[in-house]
Amino acid sequence: MENSSNQVLFSALQPSGKLTIGNYVGVLSKFNEMQKYFSCVYCIADHHAITVKHNPDELKKNILDMLAIFLACGVDTNKSIIFVQSHVPQHFQLCWILNCYTHFNELVKMTQFKEKSKINKENINSGLLNYPVLMASDILLYNSNFVLVGPDQKQHIELSRKIAKRFNKVYGNIFTVPNRLLLNSGKQIFSLQNPRKKMSKSDQNPKNVIFLLENIKSSLEKLKLACTDSEIPPKIYYDLNKKPGISNLINLLSCITGKSISYIENNFHSETYKNFKSFVSDIVSDFLRNIQNKFFHFRKNEDFLKNILLNGSNKAKEISKITLEKVMISIGSII
Repeated sequence: MENSSNQVLFSALQPSGKLTIGNYVGVLSKFNEMQKYFSCVYCIADHHAITVKHNPDELKKNILDMLAIFLACGVDTNKSIIFVQSHVPQHFQLCWILNCYTHFNELVKMTQFKEKSKINKENINSGLLNYPVLMASDILLYNSNFVLVGPDQKQHIELSRKIAKRFNKVYGNIFTVPNRLLLNSGKQIFSLQNPRKKMSKSDQNPKNVIFLLENIKSSLEKLKLACTDSEIPPKIYYDLNKKPGISNLINLLSCITGKSISYIENNFHSETYKNFKSFVSDIVSDFLRNIQNKFFHFRKNEDFLKNILLNGSNKAKEISKITLEKVMISIGSII
Protein backbone atom coordinates (compact mmCIF):
# COMPACT_ATOMS: atom_id res chain seq x y z
CA MET A 1 0.00 0.00 0.00
CA GLU A 2 1.39 3.40 -0.95
CA ASN A 3 1.63 6.15 1.60
CA SER A 4 -1.61 8.12 1.43
CA SER A 5 -1.32 10.31 4.52
CA ASN A 6 -3.34 13.05 2.83
CA GLN A 7 -6.28 10.66 2.82
CA VAL A 8 -8.53 10.14 5.83
CA LEU A 9 -9.44 6.81 7.37
CA PHE A 10 -12.35 6.77 9.82
CA SER A 11 -13.37 4.02 12.21
CA ALA A 12 -15.76 3.91 15.16
CA LEU A 13 -16.59 1.37 17.84
CA GLN A 14 -19.37 1.39 20.41
CA PRO A 15 -18.40 1.33 24.09
CA SER A 16 -21.32 -1.00 24.72
CA GLY A 17 -19.63 -3.82 26.59
CA LYS A 18 -16.65 -6.10 26.58
CA LEU A 19 -14.69 -6.26 23.33
CA THR A 20 -13.95 -9.71 21.94
CA ILE A 21 -11.02 -11.23 20.17
CA GLY A 22 -13.30 -11.06 17.11
CA ASN A 23 -13.44 -7.26 17.46
CA TYR A 24 -9.66 -7.24 17.57
CA VAL A 25 -9.29 -9.34 14.43
CA GLY A 26 -11.98 -7.44 12.53
CA VAL A 27 -10.93 -3.86 13.28
CA LEU A 28 -8.67 -3.15 16.26
CA SER A 29 -5.68 -5.09 14.94
CA LYS A 30 -5.53 -2.68 11.96
CA PHE A 31 -5.51 0.57 13.95
CA ASN A 32 -1.76 0.75 14.43
CA GLU A 33 -0.82 -0.22 10.87
CA MET A 34 -3.28 2.21 9.27
CA GLN A 35 -1.46 5.15 10.90
CA LYS A 36 1.40 4.53 8.45
CA TYR A 37 -0.78 5.21 5.43
CA PHE A 38 -3.64 7.50 6.45
CA SER A 39 -4.69 10.40 8.63
CA CYS A 40 -6.70 8.30 11.08
CA VAL A 41 -9.80 9.41 12.96
CA TYR A 42 -10.91 6.92 15.63
CA CYS A 43 -14.28 7.53 17.25
CA ILE A 44 -15.70 6.05 20.47
CA ALA A 45 -19.36 6.04 19.42
CA ASP A 46 -21.13 6.39 22.76
CA HIS A 47 -24.46 7.62 21.40
CA HIS A 48 -24.73 4.62 19.12
CA ALA A 49 -24.67 2.58 22.33
CA ILE A 50 -27.80 4.15 23.86
CA THR A 51 -30.34 2.77 21.37
CA VAL A 52 -30.80 0.00 23.96
CA LYS A 53 -31.18 0.36 27.72
CA HIS A 54 -27.88 1.12 29.40
CA ASN A 55 -26.33 2.01 32.74
CA PRO A 56 -24.84 5.55 32.71
CA ASP A 57 -22.01 4.70 35.12
CA GLU A 58 -21.15 1.63 33.07
CA LEU A 59 -21.10 3.72 29.88
CA LYS A 60 -18.60 6.15 31.44
CA LYS A 61 -16.37 3.25 32.46
CA ASN A 62 -16.68 1.61 29.04
CA ILE A 63 -15.58 4.81 27.27
CA LEU A 64 -12.32 4.94 29.24
CA ASP A 65 -11.86 1.18 28.88
CA MET A 66 -12.18 1.48 25.12
CA LEU A 67 -9.69 4.32 24.95
CA ALA A 68 -7.18 2.26 26.94
CA ILE A 69 -7.72 -0.64 24.54
CA PHE A 70 -7.14 1.65 21.54
CA LEU A 71 -3.84 2.70 23.10
CA ALA A 72 -2.95 -0.91 23.95
CA CYS A 73 -3.50 -1.76 20.28
CA GLY A 74 -0.92 0.82 19.25
CA VAL A 75 -2.89 3.97 18.44
CA ASP A 76 -0.49 6.93 18.63
CA THR A 77 -2.27 10.15 19.61
CA ASN A 78 0.49 12.15 17.90
CA LYS A 79 -0.53 10.55 14.60
CA SER A 80 -4.24 9.89 15.04
CA ILE A 81 -7.31 11.57 16.51
CA ILE A 82 -9.26 9.70 19.19
CA PHE A 83 -12.45 11.28 20.49
CA VAL A 84 -15.85 10.53 21.99
CA GLN A 85 -18.75 11.02 19.58
CA SER A 86 -20.95 12.96 22.04
CA HIS A 87 -18.14 15.46 22.72
CA VAL A 88 -18.46 16.75 19.14
CA PRO A 89 -22.00 18.19 18.70
CA GLN A 90 -21.57 18.59 14.94
CA HIS A 91 -22.32 14.86 14.60
CA PHE A 92 -25.86 15.39 15.80
CA GLN A 93 -26.39 18.64 13.92
CA LEU A 94 -25.40 16.98 10.66
CA CYS A 95 -27.47 13.92 11.50
CA TRP A 96 -30.68 15.97 11.52
CA ILE A 97 -29.85 17.48 8.14
CA LEU A 98 -29.01 14.09 6.62
CA ASN A 99 -32.27 12.67 7.96
CA CYS A 100 -33.95 14.96 5.46
CA TYR A 101 -31.98 13.31 2.64
CA THR A 102 -32.55 9.72 3.75
CA HIS A 103 -35.61 7.74 2.73
CA PHE A 104 -37.69 6.02 5.38
CA ASN A 105 -37.89 2.79 3.39
CA GLU A 106 -34.07 2.69 3.26
CA LEU A 107 -33.92 2.64 7.05
CA VAL A 108 -36.60 0.03 7.72
CA LYS A 109 -34.84 -2.33 5.31
CA MET A 110 -31.57 -2.21 7.21
CA THR A 111 -30.62 -5.65 8.51
CA GLN A 112 -29.49 -4.35 11.90
CA PHE A 113 -32.80 -2.57 12.47
CA LYS A 114 -34.79 -5.68 11.61
CA GLU A 115 -32.66 -7.94 13.81
CA LYS A 116 -32.55 -5.62 16.83
CA SER A 117 -36.28 -4.92 16.54
CA LYS A 118 -36.93 -8.63 17.02
CA ILE A 119 -34.70 -8.74 20.10
CA ASN A 120 -35.96 -5.46 21.65
CA LYS A 121 -39.66 -5.61 20.85
CA GLU A 122 -40.51 -3.40 23.83
CA ASN A 123 -37.93 -0.75 22.91
CA ILE A 124 -38.10 -0.22 19.16
CA ASN A 125 -37.15 3.44 19.41
CA SER A 126 -36.54 5.89 16.60
CA GLY A 127 -32.85 6.01 17.51
CA LEU A 128 -32.60 2.38 16.49
CA LEU A 129 -34.16 3.28 13.15
CA ASN A 130 -31.99 6.39 12.63
CA TYR A 131 -28.73 4.74 13.73
CA PRO A 132 -27.42 4.51 10.12
CA VAL A 133 -27.97 8.24 9.53
CA LEU A 134 -25.90 9.13 12.58
CA MET A 135 -23.27 6.69 11.34
CA ALA A 136 -23.26 8.48 7.97
CA SER A 137 -22.81 11.79 9.80
CA ASP A 138 -19.88 10.36 11.78
CA ILE A 139 -18.17 9.35 8.55
CA LEU A 140 -18.98 12.30 6.29
CA LEU A 141 -17.97 15.02 8.77
CA TYR A 142 -14.30 14.11 8.39
CA ASN A 143 -14.14 13.89 4.58
CA SER A 144 -13.34 10.21 5.09
CA ASN A 145 -11.87 8.50 2.05
CA PHE A 146 -12.01 5.10 3.72
CA VAL A 147 -13.97 3.55 6.56
CA LEU A 148 -12.42 0.66 8.44
CA VAL A 149 -15.24 -1.66 9.49
CA GLY A 150 -15.99 -5.32 9.96
CA PRO A 151 -17.48 -7.44 7.16
CA ASP A 152 -21.01 -7.06 8.59
CA GLN A 153 -21.04 -3.26 8.13
CA LYS A 154 -21.16 -3.22 4.33
CA GLN A 155 -24.83 -2.19 4.25
CA HIS A 156 -24.22 0.83 6.49
CA ILE A 157 -21.34 2.07 4.36
CA GLU A 158 -23.39 1.67 1.20
CA LEU A 159 -26.13 3.82 2.72
CA SER A 160 -23.56 6.47 3.75
CA ARG A 161 -22.31 6.53 0.17
CA LYS A 162 -25.86 6.82 -1.15
CA ILE A 163 -26.68 9.73 1.19
CA ALA A 164 -23.46 11.56 0.25
CA LYS A 165 -24.11 11.15 -3.48
CA ARG A 166 -27.74 12.24 -3.09
CA PHE A 167 -26.71 15.39 -1.22
CA ASN A 168 -23.88 16.16 -3.66
CA LYS A 169 -26.24 15.79 -6.62
CA VAL A 170 -28.35 18.64 -5.25
CA TYR A 171 -25.68 20.94 -3.78
CA GLY A 172 -22.42 20.13 -5.53
CA ASN A 173 -19.28 18.45 -4.25
CA ILE A 174 -19.85 18.90 -0.52
CA PHE A 175 -19.11 15.44 0.84
CA THR A 176 -16.29 13.02 0.09
CA VAL A 177 -17.93 9.74 -0.90
CA PRO A 178 -16.34 7.11 1.39
CA ASN A 179 -15.14 3.64 0.51
CA ARG A 180 -15.16 0.64 2.80
CA LEU A 181 -11.71 -0.67 3.69
CA LEU A 182 -11.85 -4.37 4.48
CA LEU A 183 -8.56 -6.09 5.21
CA ASN A 184 -7.56 -9.75 5.67
CA SER A 185 -10.01 -10.68 2.90
CA GLY A 186 -12.88 -10.08 5.28
CA LYS A 187 -11.75 -12.64 7.86
CA GLN A 188 -14.10 -13.08 10.78
CA ILE A 189 -13.83 -15.02 14.01
CA PHE A 190 -16.88 -17.13 14.68
CA SER A 191 -18.54 -18.50 17.79
CA LEU A 192 -16.40 -21.18 19.46
CA GLN A 193 -19.23 -23.66 19.90
CA ASN A 194 -21.36 -22.61 16.94
CA PRO A 195 -18.81 -21.70 14.25
CA ARG A 196 -21.44 -20.85 11.67
CA LYS A 197 -22.35 -17.62 13.40
CA LYS A 198 -20.22 -14.56 14.13
CA MET A 199 -18.53 -14.24 17.54
CA SER A 200 -20.57 -11.59 19.33
CA LYS A 201 -20.08 -9.83 22.66
CA SER A 202 -23.86 -10.04 23.17
CA ASP A 203 -23.93 -13.85 22.84
CA GLN A 204 -26.06 -15.40 25.58
CA ASN A 205 -23.57 -18.25 25.92
CA PRO A 206 -20.24 -16.89 27.27
CA LYS A 207 -18.48 -20.11 26.20
CA ASN A 208 -18.83 -18.94 22.59
CA VAL A 209 -16.78 -15.79 23.12
CA ILE A 210 -13.24 -14.83 24.13
CA PHE A 211 -13.11 -11.33 25.57
CA LEU A 212 -9.94 -9.25 25.37
CA LEU A 213 -9.91 -8.52 29.09
CA GLU A 214 -11.19 -11.79 30.50
CA ASN A 215 -9.26 -14.08 32.79
CA ILE A 216 -6.75 -15.98 30.66
CA LYS A 217 -7.49 -19.28 32.39
CA SER A 218 -11.16 -18.85 31.48
CA SER A 219 -10.31 -18.22 27.81
CA LEU A 220 -8.18 -21.38 27.69
CA GLU A 221 -11.05 -23.44 29.07
CA LYS A 222 -13.28 -22.10 26.29
CA LEU A 223 -10.72 -23.04 23.65
CA LYS A 224 -10.55 -26.58 25.02
CA LEU A 225 -14.30 -26.87 24.46
CA ALA A 226 -14.25 -25.22 21.04
CA CYS A 227 -16.11 -27.07 18.31
CA THR A 228 -14.04 -29.21 15.92
CA ASP A 229 -15.58 -32.06 13.86
CA SER A 230 -15.90 -35.83 13.72
CA GLU A 231 -13.63 -36.53 10.74
CA ILE A 232 -11.63 -39.77 11.13
CA PRO A 233 -8.70 -39.63 11.06
CA PRO A 234 -8.67 -35.99 12.22
CA LYS A 235 -6.91 -33.60 9.88
CA ILE A 236 -6.12 -29.91 10.17
CA TYR A 237 -7.11 -28.06 7.03
CA TYR A 238 -9.19 -25.03 6.07
CA ASP A 239 -12.70 -25.65 4.75
CA LEU A 240 -15.46 -23.40 6.08
CA ASN A 241 -18.21 -25.69 4.82
CA LYS A 242 -16.87 -29.10 5.86
CA LYS A 243 -14.79 -28.06 8.88
CA PRO A 244 -16.13 -24.74 10.26
CA GLY A 245 -14.78 -25.35 13.79
CA ILE A 246 -11.21 -26.17 12.77
CA SER A 247 -11.31 -23.45 10.11
CA ASN A 248 -12.33 -20.95 12.79
CA LEU A 249 -9.32 -21.90 14.93
CA ILE A 250 -7.04 -21.69 11.89
CA ASN A 251 -8.42 -18.22 11.14
CA LEU A 252 -7.84 -17.14 14.74
CA LEU A 253 -4.26 -18.41 14.68
CA SER A 254 -3.60 -16.80 11.30
CA CYS A 255 -4.91 -13.39 12.38
CA ILE A 256 -2.97 -13.29 15.65
CA THR A 257 0.35 -14.61 14.30
CA GLY A 258 0.22 -13.12 10.80
CA LYS A 259 0.94 -16.57 9.35
CA SER A 260 -0.95 -17.57 6.20
CA ILE A 261 -3.65 -20.22 6.28
CA SER A 262 -1.60 -22.40 3.93
CA TYR A 263 1.41 -22.14 6.28
CA ILE A 264 -0.73 -23.31 9.21
CA GLU A 265 -2.23 -26.15 7.17
CA ASN A 266 1.22 -27.37 6.10
CA ASN A 267 2.62 -27.27 9.64
CA PHE A 268 -0.31 -28.82 11.47
CA HIS A 269 -1.95 -31.04 8.86
CA SER A 270 -1.28 -34.32 10.68
CA GLU A 271 -1.59 -33.01 14.26
CA THR A 272 -4.35 -34.20 16.57
CA TYR A 273 -7.13 -31.76 17.38
CA LYS A 274 -5.97 -31.76 21.01
CA ASN A 275 -2.43 -30.76 20.10
CA PHE A 276 -3.64 -28.13 17.65
CA LYS A 277 -5.98 -26.63 20.26
CA SER A 278 -3.12 -26.63 22.75
CA PHE A 279 -0.91 -24.66 20.35
CA VAL A 280 -3.71 -22.17 19.59
CA SER A 281 -4.30 -21.79 23.33
CA ASP A 282 -0.64 -20.93 23.96
CA ILE A 283 -0.69 -18.28 21.23
CA VAL A 284 -3.99 -16.80 22.43
CA SER A 285 -2.73 -16.80 26.03
CA ASP A 286 0.41 -14.82 25.10
CA PHE A 287 -1.65 -12.45 22.97
CA LEU A 288 -4.19 -11.72 25.73
CA ARG A 289 -1.48 -11.26 28.35
CA ASN A 290 0.29 -8.70 26.16
CA ILE A 291 -2.90 -6.74 25.42
CA GLN A 292 -4.01 -6.81 29.06
CA ASN A 293 -0.64 -5.65 30.42
CA LYS A 294 -0.72 -2.66 28.08
CA PHE A 295 -4.39 -1.97 28.84
CA PHE A 296 -3.91 -1.83 32.62
CA HIS A 297 -0.82 0.34 32.19
CA PHE A 298 -2.93 3.01 30.45
CA ARG A 299 -6.20 2.44 32.33
CA LYS A 300 -4.79 3.24 35.78
CA ASN A 301 -4.33 6.94 34.90
CA GLU A 302 -7.78 8.40 34.27
CA ASP A 303 -6.56 12.01 34.11
CA PHE A 304 -4.19 11.00 31.31
CA LEU A 305 -7.03 9.31 29.42
CA LYS A 306 -9.43 12.22 29.88
CA ASN A 307 -6.80 14.63 28.60
CA ILE A 308 -6.41 12.53 25.44
CA LEU A 309 -10.18 12.70 24.89
CA LEU A 310 -10.24 16.47 25.46
CA ASN A 311 -7.46 17.05 22.95
CA GLY A 312 -9.02 14.61 20.50
CA SER A 313 -12.45 16.23 20.67
CA ASN A 314 -10.92 19.67 20.08
CA LYS A 315 -9.15 18.40 16.95
CA ALA A 316 -12.32 16.65 15.78
CA LYS A 317 -14.35 19.84 16.28
CA GLU A 318 -11.93 21.87 14.16
CA ILE A 319 -12.47 19.51 11.21
CA SER A 320 -16.19 18.91 11.70
CA LYS A 321 -17.03 22.62 12.03
CA ILE A 322 -15.61 23.27 8.56
CA THR A 323 -17.67 20.46 7.02
CA LEU A 324 -20.86 21.45 8.82
CA GLU A 325 -20.45 25.08 7.78
CA LYS A 326 -20.15 24.01 4.12
CA VAL A 327 -23.36 21.99 4.53
CA MET A 328 -25.22 24.85 6.26
CA ILE A 329 -24.20 27.31 3.56
CA SER A 330 -25.24 24.91 0.81
CA ILE A 331 -28.76 24.39 2.20
CA GLY A 332 -29.23 28.13 2.89
CA SER A 333 -29.08 28.11 6.71
CA ILE A 334 -26.15 30.55 6.89
CA ILE A 335 -27.07 33.95 5.46
